[in-house]
Amino acid sequence: MSAGLPLHINIREPRWDQSTFVGRAKHFFMVTDPRNLLLSGEALEDARRVIENYRSGTVSPGLTEDQLWRAKYIYDSAFHPDTGEKMILIGRMSAQVPMNMTITGCMLTFYRTTPAVLFWQWVNQSFNAIVNYTNRSGDAPITVGQLGAAYVSATTGAVVTALGLKSLTKHLPLIIGRYVPFAAVAAANCINIPLMRQRELKFGIPVTDEDGNRLGESRAAAQQAIVQVVVSRIGMATPAMAIPPVIMNALEKRAFLKRYPWMNAPLQVGLVGFCLVFATPLCCALFPQKSSMRMSRLEPEVQALIREKSPHTEIVFFNKGL
Repeated sequence: MSAGLPLHINIREPRWDQSTFVGRAKHFFMVTDPRNLLLSGEALEDARRVIENYRSGTVSPGLTEDQLWRAKYIYDSAFHPDTGEKMILIGRMSAQVPMNMTITGCMLTFYRTTPAVLFWQWVNQSFNAIVNYTNRSGDAPITVGQLGAAYVSATTGAVVTALGLKSLTKHLPLIIGRYVPFAAVAAANCINIPLMRQRELKFGIPVTDEDGNRLGESRAAAQQAIVQVVVSRIGMATPAMAIPPVIMNALEKRAFLKRYPWMNAPLQVGLVGFCLVFATPLCCALFPQKSSMRMSRLEPEVQALIREKSPHTEIVFFNKGL
């Protein structure tokens, strides 16, 4: 099975059944694997060459099916599914765990002073802006003005939420104050993602038939895609920002952390990292990457356009983004 690798393997789709949560989870454990960040530019280009050759009907000599799927996941981890462009390193899904464990760990550690809250919320929203732009759905460009408006609005929303809740929780138990960063992150996700993808809400995202043939652009599909991404992102942050505060609150009452207070931040980062290793792929898997909706839920003009192109189509598909 080397030179004779068949050409019927559908590498445009994930290796595992995406109609099931387990299949999607296996897929995203591969996509979010942080080890992909260590691959050289040459390894990425090799993977792209293997995938593009296979799609065009050319099998690389000695290529096995496992090597083909490995190349596909390397390719998917670094190149945008719609535009084909190489994604910004820290914006890739494989960077989610190492970047978020550091930022979230620091947000949960340094939440007591206003300057620390301002700084780490700014860092977090700067990172989120890069991720949202990198993983946007569709091939429509976003202007510098739109990018700036989304970034400023989300950062302001996160900081106002964090500082407002911080003042409200001053006289409440310490454990309540530890959840202020989570509330700020959830609020910011609800602002940042729709604003960063506002062009999609205005003009729509590409919708296709089951075979991937482009049928048009739909704003209704964009709305569904963005809602799903917001829910996934908040879900992704929940274990990492809900479990460590409980553990740290208990540990801080013990002699170990009183004796070694410098261990606070490394412990927070480690706990957050452990949660994110599982929460990131599992929450990405909540909804299919290739989402679908019935024709009847699309805008009337889009329905009419699709009826002309493909009269028998009842369900359309679209890339929801990440």
